[in-house]
Amino acid sequence: MLGEERSTLSELAKMTAASQAERTVLEEEFNWLLKEEVHAVLKQLQDILKEASRRFSVPSPGQEGQLKQENFILGSSTMDQVKGVLTLQGEALTQADINIKAAKSSQVMHFAFRDDKQWKLQQIQDARNHVNQALQLLSSHDESYHFKTGAEVNKLMDAVMLQLTRARSRLTTPASMTLPELAASGLMKMFTPPMPGDMIVNFYINLSKVCLTVYQLHVLQPNTTKNFKSAGSSVLHNPGAMFEYNNTKFEVSQVHKVECVVPWLNDTLVFFTISLQLCQQLKDKISVFSSFWNYRAF
Repeated sequence: MLGEERSTLSELAKMTAASQAERTVLEEEFNWLLKEEVHAVLKQLQDILKEASRRFSVPSPGQEGQLKQENFILGSSTMDQVKGVLTLQGEALTQADINIKAAKSSQVMHFAFRDDKQWKLQQIQDARNHVNQALQLLSSHDESYHFKTGAEVNKLMDAVMLQLTRARSRLTTPASMTLPELAASGLMKMFTPPMPGDMIVNFYINLSKVCLTVYQLHVLQPNTTKNFKSAGSSVLHNPGAMFEYNNTKFEVSQVHKVECVVPWLNDTLVFFTISLQLCQQLKDKISVFSSFWNYRAF
């Protein structure tokens, strides 16, 4: 009986020693992760996001301090009522040359930005700001910084991922606006000759495309407004949508949407996806270690 107890105790001692050895190995691997691998991932993230940030502000060759101007042709595979050429310089539309075929007469109307005007694409500006905030977070933990716990790494990754998710969301989710908001927009005052009162235009970013929507309107006569119902906010309003502006009731008669692909916007979206994956992979590695010992703050 005593021999059996000694044998059991001996086995327990071996198991405890093996468990302790395993813990020691895990501890060493985890310390290496905190000291070496985390910083390697942070460096990789910084390199990718610096490249993404550069896409927003490509310099013009041979012109110090000037951003590159790029021309893009607006088009649609299903209609030809609206055609145009956009000039994009970083986050600003510096020129828009648009031809619109009138709904009633088929007459082609030509509009262009006034020479003293340019239109800031807020979505691009916001996305760039979020990328720069992510870079600031990463640069505040340089190679000399020592992470003490996995929780600290996770907190940083969560903060970086939040900025990257917001950056991506600004490019993939255009703002919903009401028709009166569009009618009152400063964009309507950008053109020469001025836009007629029965037309509204809107520019927005959707993924890697700059989109132009043209709404052609007709005025609702007082005797036809008994079923009037003002439309709410939307990225794209449909024909039949009604609204009131400057004490006049309108209905959307036609909607035309044209777009152009901006390759560097696609590049930035790819960079966001890769960066978010790197952040998540690092968090996953931290969680693997945290499942082995729960007494330590992770």
